[in-house]
Amino acid sequence: MTKPQWNRRHVLSAVGAASALAAMPLRAQDSAASAVAAPAAPSGNEIRIGQSAHLTGPLGPTFLPVVKGQQLAIDEVNRKGGIQGRPVRLITLDDAYDAKKCVENVNTLIDKEKVVALFGLASSPNVGAVLPILMEKKVPLISVYTGLPALRAKQHPYFFTTMASYRDEIAQMVRNLVTLQKPNIGLVFQNAPFGHMMKPVVEEVAKELGANLVAMVPLEANGSDAVACAQSLAAAKPQAIMFMAFGPSMIPFVKAVRAYVGVPIYAVSIANSPALLKAMGDDARGLAFTQLVPYPFRQTTALTRDLAAAASRAGIEAGYDHMFGYLNMRILLEVVRRAGKQITPATITKAAEAMNKYDPGGYPVSFGPNKHHGSAFVEIAIVGPGGRWIR
Repeated sequence: MTKPQWNRRHVLSAVGAASALAAMPLRAQDSAASAVAAPAAPSGNEIRIGQSAHLTGPLGPTFLPVVKGQQLAIDEVNRKGGIQGRPVRLITLDDAYDAKKCVENVNTLIDKEKVVALFGLASSPNVGAVLPILMEKKVPLISVYTGLPALRAKQHPYFFTTMASYRDEIAQMVRNLVTLQKPNIGLVFQNAPFGHMMKPVVEEVAKELGANLVAMVPLEANGSDAVACAQSLAAAKPQAIMFMAFGPSMIPFVKAVRAYVGVPIYAVSIANSPALLKAMGDDARGLAFTQLVPYPFRQTTALTRDLAAAASRAGIEAGYDHMFGYLNMRILLEVVRRAGKQITPATITKAAEAMNKYDPGGYPVSFGPNKHHGSAFVEIAIVGPGGRWIR
């Protein structure tokens, strides 16, 4: 087996491209600054997992449901006696979406808190910045909330993902549109690093799947040129529009498309912000979003039933964001369970690579020595009347 060459030099290009994404909202879209696991008195018996994520700053309020979902899974396993009779504790440190702070946090978690694994980093630049640390200290990172393809281009021995990439999302959109005989697609992409990185991915996937990009139009992050953007798209007469952007620009853009184009709009999961959908009101109806976790609103699988029961005990109503955190933590906990009696970074890494089949009930994941990306699950959900999700 070729010796991995992941180091700071290797990740420089990926991190450099991703670093300007520091203002990008989390894929899971909605969670928060208050639900960090409160530090308890150190215990030699507990299994410590470390996380660095944005708990403060402008994006802090977007992380609460995900953190809550994670904690639902931890509370569930601890209620049943923990793993190997040991309680599990997630230590989450705030990085305010800053890669430098994330690096500091990760070093603290490994060196001081003695975590056996890292979990749930929440931005592309942050993940890119810590990959060399994982190599140096041989501590696994299992599950992240970013799907940047560049981070997955070369296998890293201590990096495992549990959800689909942005490329997987784009492929599902294009495949669906081609199947619906709407191959002539207009692309709108954010006039910022995220959009510019996604544009060539969309072009590549469209070519592979037989779609035609009849227009490719940039959109400012604040949506100030939404009307002009919609008019440019209208001139190309697309049968559908793919929205490779996120944030407030979606509100005026969708309104303008309704007025000037009148075709279906498909958006990636990171654009799925409940606050924005609420602000759009009836304009949101009919929007199609890729979703990376199973539909949480019907208890038709063991996974959705488990989440509903855990949410009920916590007195909350589960949604997509809770499912993000809950499912990712469930997968990590299963890896830890399979690590055996001696739970260490090395045994967890070995257990992850050996977990070639695991299904918590409707979401199979599979890893291997040469396969560190466990799922490519993507489905499309549509915003229905009253903001309800329809599959």
